[in-house]
Amino acid sequence: MARILIADDSPTEVYVLQKLLERHGHQILIAEDGEQAVAITQTEQPDLVLMDVVMPNLNGFQATRILSRDNETSHIPIIIVSSKNQETDKMWGLRQGAKGYLGKPVSEDEIIEQIQSLLDK
Repeated sequence: MARILIADDSPTEVYVLQKLLERHGHQILIAEDGEQAVAITQTEQPDLVLMDVVMPNLNGFQATRILSRDNETSHIPIIIVSSKNQETDKMWGLRQGAKGYLGKPVSEDEIIEQIQSLLDK
């Protein structure tokens, strides 16, 4: 299946997402903050990134903006997965270049459907 980067500073969130995605056959890369997310995406070129917002160093919005404006990584879809569920947060995330925005806690069906639709493009 796909190589997916999970960028989240919560070990619990990473574990839950990793197990869910591995059950669906995906290979997982992990970043613990926005800076790592940018560096790993630039070097590893995953098929998709799941990006938390509230992280140390660079937050998820900043990391998304950097990756979506970089010619080497702009083709990689980013889904923001965050507990920041206000409509303004969603609009801001999409304006930074995210292709999707899911509120935590995410349902398995919802995240798999969104991942699949972006990977099929």
